[in-house]
Amino acid sequence: MNIVKSTIMTLAASASLGLAVPQAAFADTYKIDDNTQGAHAFVQFRVKHLGYSWLYGRFNDFSGSFNYDPAKPEASSIEVTVDMNSVDSNHAERDKHIRSSDFLDVKKYPQASFKSTSFEPTDEGGLMKGELTFFGNTVPVEVMVDTIGGGKDPWGGYRQGFEATATIKPADFGLDLTKRLGPSTSEVELTISVEGVKQ
Repeated sequence: MNIVKSTIMTLAASASLGLAVPQAAFADTYKIDDNTQGAHAFVQFRVKHLGYSWLYGRFNDFSGSFNYDPAKPEASSIEVTVDMNSVDSNHAERDKHIRSSDFLDVKKYPQASFKSTSFEPTDEGGLMKGELTFFGNTVPVEVMVDTIGGGKDPWGGYRQGFEATATIKPADFGLDLTKRLGPSTSEVELTISVEGVKQ
């Protein structure tokens, strides 16, 4: 895939950063245990700063769900929606600048979302394809997914966890970071770690 390099892990299933393929009748639905449910999910990113170091950040507010059946993992799907205003790079003034029209322009583009279209399982997880909507544009992406584990929790429920990774080029969505920050910022690495509670 041209715009997204599979790198580490896991939008989508990786949220983290929604999933959507036709839902199989037998697949269980899991609500992502996001920051409003107990902070067992994370949408994170990193991008090089001037080519000298990594800038790490995350989005604190997001929601979503996924469908998963271990007997038929190819039917898995996920949907995640992220509040772009919740960007957090551990520096208040920088975050204010990131939210501005110089970068994310959150007033104009308040949300980003991911919806899966297919999943090819492997022993460790699989390759998820989908559509990422960001900065007002929707582009197909590929995400590498690792299966972390699943089982009963202490409160009588059942949980399943995944981590997903992808590398995107913001310029493919209309946001060219290199104009301000140089060529090392042409790619952004995404990591989405989710724990879902069976509904």
